[in-house]
Amino acid sequence: MTATRDLPDLTAREVGLLPATPWRFRRHDPRGRPPRDHRTGRRLWGVAGAAAVAWSVWSAGVGRDELVNPGGWALVSRFFAAALAPELSADFLGTTLRATLTTVAFAVLGTALSVGVGLVGGVLTSETWWRRSRPGRRRLRPGWVVSRATCGLPRGIHEAVWGLFLVNVLGRDPLVGILAIAIPFGAITAKVYAELIDESARQPFDALRATGTGRVAALGYAVLPVALPDMVSYAFYRLECSLRSAVILGLIGAGGLGTELGLAFQGLDYRRMWTLLYALVAVSALADAWGSGLRRRGTLGRVRLSVLGGAALVVASWVHLRPDLGRLFGAPTRRLLAEVATKAWPPALPADGWTGLARRALETVQMSLLAIALASALAVLVAFVAARGGTTRRRRAVAGAARLVLLGTRAVPPPVWALLFLFVLFPGPLPGALALGAYNFGILGRLMAEVVENLDPRPEQSLRGLGASSLSAFAYATVPLAASRFAAYSLYRWEVAARETVVVGVVGAGGLGRLLEQQRAAFNYPAMLATVLALVAVSVAVDLVSASARRSLR
Repeated sequence: MTATRDLPDLTAREVGLLPATPWRFRRHDPRGRPPRDHRTGRRLWGVAGAAAVAWSVWSAGVGRDELVNPGGWALVSRFFAAALAPELSADFLGTTLRATLTTVAFAVLGTALSVGVGLVGGVLTSETWWRRSRPGRRRLRPGWVVSRATCGLPRGIHEAVWGLFLVNVLGRDPLVGILAIAIPFGAITAKVYAELIDESARQPFDALRATGTGRVAALGYAVLPVALPDMVSYAFYRLECSLRSAVILGLIGAGGLGTELGLAFQGLDYRRMWTLLYALVAVSALADAWGSGLRRRGTLGRVRLSVLGGAALVVASWVHLRPDLGRLFGAPTRRLLAEVATKAWPPALPADGWTGLARRALETVQMSLLAIALASALAVLVAFVAARGGTTRRRRAVAGAARLVLLGTRAVPPPVWALLFLFVLFPGPLPGALALGAYNFGILGRLMAEVVENLDPRPEQSLRGLGASSLSAFAYATVPLAASRFAAYSLYRWEVAARETVVVGVVGAGGLGRLLEQQRAAFNYPAMLATVLALVAVSVAVDLVSASARRSLR
């Protein structure tokens, strides 16, 4: 089983769940090169991307404005010095353990619910489900369009925004953390599962439908058994993502490690912060090892064992949190929901009107561009080092150290990175971009390292056999094979980073997220709704641009 990626709008073929189109079926000219329009499109997108990054750097004030706060370096040095002396008192270790269990419980229950939603939504949003019963008729029904549109909105809103909304309706209840993860992740999972269903072999499904078998039975017998191992693999990768999201939700009051981190940061108690961060890294490492092992060496036995283990975690998490589902459907919740909806409608522009909203939207796009440019550049440098498969002990040790760095950078949530950068940089888009860049570097580095691990080694071996040096063989065989996949993953993470800007904005790093936090503090619900709609519009625009750019890479 090949690696499943943390990418919201992926297709199974693009992430390696199915083999790429065979070479003999691709359209090439007689000399074996891609058509000229593909090369031209790639050049144009490359120039446009470089210009957009340069524009973002200029707008952030790099080289023009005073950005560095010299007085903050002392705080940063104190923070990193505390890494060698974390708080290890019995009382605080007990607090850390309870907070870790709460964070894990939020992640497990949120993931379980999102997988359930994703399975139903994946079926209902797949082309396979909506095809006519006769195999020859491929025209899709209007229901497919409606179901796709229905899943599009929830995944365009970051889980932190869902958390802020649910806190106003449910208060500080465990359901806030569970639902804030499950709603957007359920929509993302539905998209991925729909692609897995559609990429599965369609002939058995069409054959069963042609004999009069119902759609549910045909899917159950012909499609789901083929797609199920990859669905389980993706579910466990979503658990890794849910752990990070649970920490972010804790920073806005949901509880767990995030809440304890926020309290420690407010008191500048760096020793406690490092204890909490080490706990977060340890939990993330366990989830990463579980998910990575399942993706690399997935067998039917491992899949079954993972399902049983996941079910046990769900039961334990439910016992730990004891969420009250009755409160979700109770009269007080319906009343509060109606009050929030009444107060928020109609949406209202901020004090500086359309100009201010558009300026912050552009700032949000610039933050995401800078973040992905930085993360991609660093990830490419580290990916070849972090890839498994070294033949010497020294090479394996260096790769392990690189993977540990990647794990640490992606385990620390973006708001914590943003607060660190705000020590030494004045508030604005730059600290937010650097925070997202550091976080996405850990994610992209891991994805790119797995690309390197899965590359076909024969081209490089052939060049070496012909007498080429190791460097030449690497440059002419390995790099071209990996480049398009690297670019595709960077574009995918750009889509995610555009939504993640909200979580660094709420701590003062700029963009629409900072505006949203100001409006939340003032209980200005109409303006909050307008800002959320602007965030969705930015996410949709970025998704469209990214999808168009990715098409040029195929």
